[in-house]
Amino acid sequence: MKLRYEPENGLFFVGNYLDNMSRFFTPHKNASQFVPESLAPFFQEYEIASFSPGKDAHTIIERTLQFGNRAELRWLFEAYGETKIREWVRQFGRENLPQPHLNFWQIVLEIKP
Repeated sequence: MKLRYEPENGLFFVGNYLDNMSRFFTPHKNASQFVPESLAPFFQEYEIASFSPGKDAHTIIERTLQFGNRAELRWLFEAYGETKIREWVRQFGRENLPQPHLNFWQIVLEIKP
């Protein structure tokens, strides 16, 4: 399964497995400059207004992969890119994601278990 980007329509597509979710990875403009407020419920112990996508990447990636909706996941992939997210899942996924989430992201990102 391959993740491919089509620049003419700004969409990412994930093989046949997620055809019905083809708009799942639509990028946002200027995504790396803010953390969406809609993610606030998943960071109740933090002051989300002070979050930095660079400095707080580990926590932001973890919570968004686990709890994020389609719009938040779009933001995540635009802000961090597939490569960084794939590396995060490889390095930290086993410790930080519930097994069903880990399995899903390993399939989507083509990571061998």
